[in-house]
Amino acid sequence: MKTFYCDACGALVFFENVHCLQCKHALGFLPDVLDLSALEGNSNDAWRALSQSAKGKLYRHCANGREHEVCNWLVPVEDTEPMCASCRLNDVIPDLSDVPNRNRWFKLEQAKRRLVYTLFRLELPTDGAPERGCSPLRFQFLAGSAEAPITTGHSKGLITLDIAEADDAERERRRVSLHEPYRTVLGHLRHESGHYYWDRLIAGTGLEAGFRALFGDETQDYGVALQTHYAQGAPANWQSSYVSSYASAHPWEDWAETWAHYLHIVDTLETAASFGLRLRPQHPNAPQMKADPQAAAHRDASFDSVLEHWLPLTYALNSLNRGMGLPDLYPFVLSSSAVDKLRFVHDTVQMAASGIRKQG
Repeated sequence: MKTFYCDACGALVFFENVHCLQCKHALGFLPDVLDLSALEGNSNDAWRALSQSAKGKLYRHCANGREHEVCNWLVPVEDTEPMCASCRLNDVIPDLSDVPNRNRWFKLEQAKRRLVYTLFRLELPTDGAPERGCSPLRFQFLAGSAEAPITTGHSKGLITLDIAEADDAERERRRVSLHEPYRTVLGHLRHESGHYYWDRLIAGTGLEAGFRALFGDETQDYGVALQTHYAQGAPANWQSSYVSSYASAHPWEDWAETWAHYLHIVDTLETAASFGLRLRPQHPNAPQMKADPQAAAHRDASFDSVLEHWLPLTYALNSLNRGMGLPDLYPFVLSSSAVDKLRFVHDTVQMAASGIRKQG
C-alpha cells in the first residue's frame, strides 16, 4: 500500500480515511487511478477529485458508503453501477438487522478493499475466463452457528468468509486452537484469492507442468489430502519445502499459501518504499536494503530484487515488534524451495499483467 497525502493541504492521510484530519476536506478512493483524493462538492452527489491523476473527473460515492458508511471508494459519474469496483464483487453481505454484523462487515470490507487494491495494483484480472470455465471473482460474507458452521473457502470464483473472523477474540481463539502463527481477515482473503487465481492463471493455460514441478500433482484427491493433514499434521520437516505447515496439505493449498505470502510481501514492500524506508544497520555484516526500495514495488522488478529488500525488512520489523512485546510481524522462515515457489508466483503475476497490457 502506498502512502497518500491530502491534495488540499498536503497532510499525510490513510487508505481508510473519509476526511483529512488537518483541513477537514472530504476524501475518497479512486479505484480507476488507485489514489486517495481530496474532493470538492459539485451537485447531486457529484464530487470533483483534486488528485492530479484524476484530471478533474467527477465521481459519486459508492452506495455502500452513502447508505451504510462502510466504504470510502468512489464511482465515476458516467458509470451506471451504484457500487464501487470493490463492493460490486459482493454476492452476499451479512444480515444488517443484526447490529453487531454492521461492525463485522465494516472490518471485512476494509480487508477486502486492501486485497482488491493489490489485485488492481498488480493488474490481475477479476473478470473470469468463460472459455476455460473460470467464473469472475466474487465474495460472500456469511454468519454461521454451532448447528450450521460456515467454512471459509473458495469454489468456482466465489470466496466465502465466516463473519466471526472479524471478531478479534474469536479469531485469536481459532488461531491458538489450530496452532497458527498468523491469522487475520486480510490473510484469509489473500489465501482464498490464491485458489481463485490458480483457476484463473494456471489451470488450462499451459503452466500446469511448471506448477507441478514445484508444488506437486494437484490431481491427487483434495478431500483425502485435507483429512490426512488434519489427522496427522504436517510432516516434521515441512519448513524445508513450504511457507507454512498448512501449505503441506495439498498442492492447491501450497499454491494458495504461497500466493498469500507473495501478496503480503509486495504490499508491505510498497508501503516501505512509499515511506522512503532505508535500512543501514551499524554492523558491517548485517543485511541492508541496498537498492532503491521503489524497485521492489515496481511491476517489472525481478523476484531477486523483491527478496533483496524483503528479508532485511522482516528482520527489522520483527525486532521492532519484539521491542513492543508483540509477536513477529512476519513469523515465517523462507527456505530455498519456498523462495522458488514465490518466484513462480511472481513470474505468473508478471505474465498475467503483461498479457493484459498487450490486450489493452
